Amino acid sequence: MSEPRPSDRHDASDPDETFAEIVDEATQRDPDLAVIEAGSRTLRTSSGPPQGQDVPVRPADPEVDKALRAVEQELAGRWGETKLEPSVARIAALMDVLGEPQRAYPSIHITGTNGKTSTARMIEALLGAFDLRTGRYTSPHVQSITERISLDGAPMDPERFIEAYQDIKPYVEMVDAQQPYRLSFFEVLTGMAYAAFADTPVDVAVVEVGMGGSWDATNVIDASVAVVTPISLDHTDRLGATHAEIAGEKAGIIKQGATVILAQQPVDAAQVMLKKAVEVDATVAREGMEFGVVSREIAVGGQLLTLRGLGGEYTEIFLPLYGAHQAHNAAVALAAVEAFFGIGAEQPGALDIDTVRRAFASVISPGRLEVVRSSPTVVLDAAHNPAGARATADGLSEAFGFSRLIGVVGASGDKDVKGLLEAFEPIFAEVVITQNSSGRAMDADELAAVAVEVFGNDRVQVEPRLDDALEAAITLAEEEDEYAGAGVLVTGSVITVGEARLLLGRH
Repeated sequence: MSEPRPSDRHDASDPDETFAEIVDEATQRDPDLAVIEAGSRTLRTSSGPPQGQDVPVRPADPEVDKALRAVEQELAGRWGETKLEPSVARIAALMDVLGEPQRAYPSIHITGTNGKTSTARMIEALLGAFDLRTGRYTSPHVQSITERISLDGAPMDPERFIEAYQDIKPYVEMVDAQQPYRLSFFEVLTGMAYAAFADTPVDVAVVEVGMGGSWDATNVIDASVAVVTPISLDHTDRLGATHAEIAGEKAGIIKQGATVILAQQPVDAAQVMLKKAVEVDATVAREGMEFGVVSREIAVGGQLLTLRGLGGEYTEIFLPLYGAHQAHNAAVALAAVEAFFGIGAEQPGALDIDTVRRAFASVISPGRLEVVRSSPTVVLDAAHNPAGARATADGLSEAFGFSRLIGVVGASGDKDVKGLLEAFEPIFAEVVITQNSSGRAMDADELAAVAVEVFGNDRVQVEPRLDDALEAAITLAEEEDEYAGAGVLVTGSVITVGEARLLLGRH
């Protein structure tokens, strides 16, 4: 699908004429949706697509900060994200009393084990570049809870986040009183996101599952496009011990007549997904078959890609992210947006190449092979399972010429920490073991005992405080002149990365 860029349209000073043109462009889609899109897009014609936003910091206004902390405290008093009662009954009840806000807009639903947030950000950037107003819901957050709900590519501002919570609070309490268990932290946030997207209103919601799919709180939407990023073994105590079992849970987001964008998968996981698609008469596009990465080469600040989409080939795509895994995420994101626009099925042709290039060039993904300091170079990556760690190790080795790499690792106790450390063993000269402030954090001494099994005693240092661990790692990287090309990788958990980001002054 090729759409005119804002510069090709009439002067935005005539909103009636602009509105009529945009409605004309959208007539191939649902007429009511076309009018909604035209209204929100008219407001944005003069400003162009949204710009990528970094991670938000605490509010500068003390009163707003106090109010946000009060909301955070109330949410923290609910079941956390790791305590689950597999059911969508509570979130469905909340949607019912809110008037089914999740049905006010089309959506793209994303599941998988690794790459969900980066893929969601890419999808969001592409949709925004085509002048659609977007809502994005992802988890967990790196530094601020407000990151989880984004509007037009920017995290919801604190005032609006507080307002969104206050708006649904009476309905949350009503549902709490009627259910055997209160709504969880994640369920309330999901309700806030869906209600905020309807209130904005957005043209399309990009929604990442919290865990699994079938009984995930997000799964009260009927997404026309279901995206499945690579599946690996994680959360095995809740989702299953094999790829096939995990895929069975994640396949629950595939709805009747949807289009499924399937990243490269283990064979048994792919079989489960394809079987589900047949059951609900869904169309499947598979990476490596209907779409994929044609070529990639390292470039300054990222990589240059040629992608094959559902509608043709897209050349000279600059992606300012590192690693082959991000190139594959980009191919998945592109196919998802093509499918949303009907490319490859209802419409011939491809998306406008210049718009696609502009969108990918604007993508950021905080905490994913993110450089936050130089001399020595400090890189942050939120890898927290073996598959993610292997992708990070490969991406780091490819993009950075470190002569010596020091790891700082703080992990959660419910993860495969040995597999995580084994993935990093070939690239770490030494590792500093630490822990973050989360209640889920693995004790530093316990993690160190596992690290000694993997690295040997001489390559392991323990610093329970993260600030001390960062200082120790930087000192190790700098200690000899011959290691002028040394670097530090902080990894093991999104929370570890977020706290390191704050300590290193990244805002």
